[in-house]
Amino acid sequence: MLDFFTIFSKGGLVLWCFQGVRGPAATAPVNALIRSVLLQERGGNNSFTHEALTLKYKLDNQFELVFVVGFQKILTLTYVDKLIDDVHKEFRDKYRNEFQQKGALGLLNGTFDFKDDFMRLLRDAEESSKVRAPTVMKTFEQSLKSQKTVKCMIETRGEKPKEKVKNKKNKGSKKDGTEAVAVPSKASAGDKQLSAAGDKEELTKDEILQKNREEFFRRHMKAGEKSRSPKPDTQKEKGKKPRVWDLGNSNAKVLDYSNSATNGSAEACPVEEFDPDMALGDKNREPGRLYDLEYESDDEAEEEKVVQNPSKPSVKKGGLGGMFGMLKGLVGSKSLTREDMDPVLEKMKDHLIAKNVAAEIAVQLCESVAKKLEGKVMGTFTTVTSTVKQALQEALVQILQPQRRVDVLRDVMDAQRHRRPYVITFCGVNGVGKSTNLAKISFWLIENGFSVLIAACDTFRAGAVEQLRTHTRRLNALHPPESHGGRTMVQLYEKGYGKDAAGIAMEAISYARNQGFDVVLVDTAGRMQDNAPLMTALAKLIAVNAPDLVLFVGEALVGNEAVDQLVKFNKALADHSMAQTPRLIDGIVLTKFDTIDDKVGAAISMTYITSKPIVFVGTGQTYCDLRSLNAKAVVAALMKA
Repeated sequence: MLDFFTIFSKGGLVLWCFQGVRGPAATAPVNALIRSVLLQERGGNNSFTHEALTLKYKLDNQFELVFVVGFQKILTLTYVDKLIDDVHKEFRDKYRNEFQQKGALGLLNGTFDFKDDFMRLLRDAEESSKVRAPTVMKTFEQSLKSQKTVKCMIETRGEKPKEKVKNKKNKGSKKDGTEAVAVPSKASAGDKQLSAAGDKEELTKDEILQKNREEFFRRHMKAGEKSRSPKPDTQKEKGKKPRVWDLGNSNAKVLDYSNSATNGSAEACPVEEFDPDMALGDKNREPGRLYDLEYESDDEAEEEKVVQNPSKPSVKKGGLGGMFGMLKGLVGSKSLTREDMDPVLEKMKDHLIAKNVAAEIAVQLCESVAKKLEGKVMGTFTTVTSTVKQALQEALVQILQPQRRVDVLRDVMDAQRHRRPYVITFCGVNGVGKSTNLAKISFWLIENGFSVLIAACDTFRAGAVEQLRTHTRRLNALHPPESHGGRTMVQLYEKGYGKDAAGIAMEAISYARNQGFDVVLVDTAGRMQDNAPLMTALAKLIAVNAPDLVLFVGEALVGNEAVDQLVKFNKALADHSMAQTPRLIDGIVLTKFDTIDDKVGAAISMTYITSKPIVFVGTGQTYCDLRSLNAKAVVAALMKA
């Protein structure tokens, strides 16, 4: 049974609605569909799940209408697709003239009496689903097994199964003489096998078993004697010699961090000299500002080429040829069909996949664009390619623009007013740059005047604590306490290795609250999305400490793997959380963005699959190489040929 069926315009005006069951109105699920699917350009799939309801929808781009049907997701209603198609066709045909003549005024002032027609279509759809008889299983007499006799299914031990005789044509005349000579030898070998089989039949089963064992041992003894070879006189020295590098440090004591007394003590570590200019990068930057990503589009490059080569002569074409070339591919005020768009969409899909967009996401994007444009009337002098490309660009920009913008600085100041630290947890797979980008974000927060406590909760990877200790020492050298009124802007909270990460994070948050730190950055161990024990530990850390922001750190080099990582991380956090409403990933940190040139598809894949914003983008090796996402710049790089 249907819960509701509604027809409304893309402007938000409800034209007609059917309420199938008593209960809450269809407003909440339809609004969720509009926010999460229609406004976010995620129309690749025509179904949407909201709490206990499944919503299916169909778009009419010519008259700007949306048809939505809702039913309980535990039900399997096979007639819903047929019903929504029939209602769409019937409603269009009945009120076509009113839409064409009056336009928007027809929607405002029109009365749509569609209940009788809808009930008729609903009955027809339900009856058509009942007509289809379920598939009947075959009886035993109809199966192949019933045709076999009992005798042919009995197998005697030691007896070889009979080979099927194949009728082949005699090709002896075409064979060479050498092959003809080989025939008697095969026949003689067959006679030997037959005689051996006859001897085996005369022997008892125990004698046959004993004989087979003797043949087996004799065969393997011969093979062992052949494989033996005399040992060389000179034997190689056992063990490895350590390689000594020319520029390396021969003093092993400097590299020994195994002493537990050094954990948490910055004075015990050797002081490291480094160049502050190399760590900061751009000297002309504005301190504390998070710059946007920059990318030069094709239009700007073409304008520069025109300015640089003003004297280049233009190629003249024939009058008729040039005119026909201009008119080629123009639509000319007609409705776009799927057949018109399929060739262009296929090229667009291949282009997106080549730009590192996950294959599944590329298919859904092209499907969403096709549904958005199908039936839409195009203006004169407009090509199908330019129309589809423009629609795809708009969809990509809409996807990259988040539903809820994450403003870290504003949230930190709000936490300050409540006299508590703002907690950010970093998670992700191995080797994506969690610790490095955590240090970049620490530097950005310090330059904005916030004190930072780094919680070393990666108690598994060797060198993880020492890496954070080095970053802490360098950040304190760049921002010494003397420059901030004697206040230490960044500290490291660590308890060594092999400890419970959730307990360390809890102690660090309590320490930050007592000492007056503004922000706590929790570094976690890298883990693969398929490792259930480690994913359980991460879910425990997030559930116990309830951070304000959970950031997934992913690299821009991945393609299809990005979808798998994010889906399984979110699923693991939901499955292993004890809370009724589990805490999932809130945002994304996209790293190694400087290594991919224009193959920026990972940004599209990550935001599409999670609907979460990309908060930070890592673009280099210095502390200043941190950017905010510029959706238009990413789309320009993605659409570059």
